[in-house]
Amino acid sequence: MDASEKRELDGATNAGLPRAANAVVGIGTLAAVLLSIHQLFNLQLFGVVLLQGRYLYLLSGIFLSLSFLVFRMRRKDRPVPFYDWMLAALAAVCAGYFAWTAETSLDMGWEYAAPDTARWFAIGFYLLILEATRRAGGLPLFLIVLAFSLYPTFADKMPDPLSGFQSPFWDLAPYHIISSESSFGIPMRAFGNLVIGFILFGAVLQRTGGGAFFNDLALALVGRYRGGAAKVAVFASGFMGSMSGSVISNVLTTGAVSIPAMKRTGFSPRYAAATEACASTGGVLMPPIMGATAFVMASFLGVPYVEIALAAAIPSFLYYFGLFAQLDSYSARRGLKGLAKQDLPKLVGALKEGWPYIAVFVVLIYLMVGLRQDTLAPFYATALLLVINQFLRRFRFTLKSAAHLVVGVGKSLTELTAVLLGVGLIVGAFSATGLAGTLVNELIFIAGTNTFVLLLMGALTAFIFGMGMTVTACYIFLAVVLAPALEQAGLNQLAVHLFILYWGMVSYITPPVALGAFAAATMAGASPMRAGFEAMRLGGVIYIAPFLFVLNPALVGQAPAGEIIVWFTLTVAAVWLMSSALQGYIIFAGDLGSDALGMLCRFALIVAAVLMAAPIGAYTGLPSPVLPVTGVILGAALLFLARRRNTELKLAV
Repeated sequence: MDASEKRELDGATNAGLPRAANAVVGIGTLAAVLLSIHQLFNLQLFGVVLLQGRYLYLLSGIFLSLSFLVFRMRRKDRPVPFYDWMLAALAAVCAGYFAWTAETSLDMGWEYAAPDTARWFAIGFYLLILEATRRAGGLPLFLIVLAFSLYPTFADKMPDPLSGFQSPFWDLAPYHIISSESSFGIPMRAFGNLVIGFILFGAVLQRTGGGAFFNDLALALVGRYRGGAAKVAVFASGFMGSMSGSVISNVLTTGAVSIPAMKRTGFSPRYAAATEACASTGGVLMPPIMGATAFVMASFLGVPYVEIALAAAIPSFLYYFGLFAQLDSYSARRGLKGLAKQDLPKLVGALKEGWPYIAVFVVLIYLMVGLRQDTLAPFYATALLLVINQFLRRFRFTLKSAAHLVVGVGKSLTELTAVLLGVGLIVGAFSATGLAGTLVNELIFIAGTNTFVLLLMGALTAFIFGMGMTVTACYIFLAVVLAPALEQAGLNQLAVHLFILYWGMVSYITPPVALGAFAAATMAGASPMRAGFEAMRLGGVIYIAPFLFVLNPALVGQAPAGEIIVWFTLTVAAVWLMSSALQGYIIFAGDLGSDALGMLCRFALIVAAVLMAAPIGAYTGLPSPVLPVTGVILGAALLFLARRRNTELKLAV
């Protein structure tokens, strides 16, 4: 468990800072947001035009300084110790030096031949980044970053395939800080250009009543149906997760309402916890906002963010559809009812109160899709939201609530900056040694011509690193090391990067870590491990979908429209059959039973689902329609048999 996640579990992230630190965080956050607006809108106030590098130094200097106030060396320290104030000041001085000399360092190539003064400042900045990464990301991430960032100093001593170009630390530190390949490379550029605006928008949307609206909308849409409390959790957590980008905070916010409601309507504590964990995990993968990782991915691939969001639409729908279908089957098999009608908001009333949030989303999507303004869209949407908010008495900002919003945004951006600067050191180490290309060749050599073996290796690697890193850190590492190997195997580039993202998320619901499930289990009063294993079954689609879309790019929109429609339809049907098999109940057909025949029917349904959705025709030598058609016929036959069996049992009774 990393430090940031532990803080969320025990509530430390919501603890107030001392007054002086609180004020500095608020002022620093406002300054950083205004700096971003000045840069991204190219305002050129007072004739000031900032180089990209100078802008990133200033932005990182603000948030790196704040990280020593927000994440103290000892968590029990209530006042900020004097040495944390000193570290914050040192971070500001180091960043200020490199911002001041940005043009000179660019012209003179300081990343390779820095003067002694710049070297000493670079060493100081490097050490400060490491300490901020330790505080914000936890000890496991710190150790990984430390080992990889120093790797170039002894790369020539390592055996093949780990051998690389050697760089003395005196040269390495300036490379890490001054070059555009390390701390201030792709991750930080994505933060400065894309992430900051969307995190601001998500926070404002939640604080202005967006979370309450989406919860009411979910209640009005599905609350009255069987298993309604769990279905509301799926919708509400999906909406909230898309806004917040954090699995844990999503569990802690929506779970406080959804878990007690599920338990009241007949769900076991274990199942309620698993449902909330799966729903919260999927929210980070759902457009239009998704998590910070999606914006880093857009920078890695050099494509507009909207392309990432559109590609993620079908996989995220499949995940939530599978979760929804399992919950419906579970509820039907156990006779669970929906929520009482009198306790639910009216759909018309919810839409009447929440239409401004829908309008803001329409504006956001139009700006991203229609005008291709990925960078500016969240700022326009946030401004519109703030204007509308002043006319909504219930959520109108006061001076105090606005200050809380600014500080909350500042904490989120501070944590992310510290992690991204640290993970950037890993990218820089691979660049300095040339190790990435070597590892790619070795992975391809080990897997041979078997793409599936390479994918299994990639999935296992992503899962393992996902247990010790944040999702963003895990993605960045694997995008450098693993993605090129998968791409060289002939797989679609966009699908490969989404594959890595999905498998980096798996650890949130998979024991032994299963942090999302463990957080929900604590709230539900359930066994953490049992909740984790239940979450694995409920979220089963998250393990399968990445293999489907990486082998079949039609599922990420990378194919002609007709092909996309056919494969989408087949895959939705396959997910339904697989969900029914996992729960032992088929909608429209009835209970499969727990006897030998029922278990055989479950297994056959899974086989039918694989035949329908898995693009394995090319690997078997059969014509492409044969296996999907066989799957459809087998699935239809099983539905008929199950329905007939249930009819006969009812007549016998």
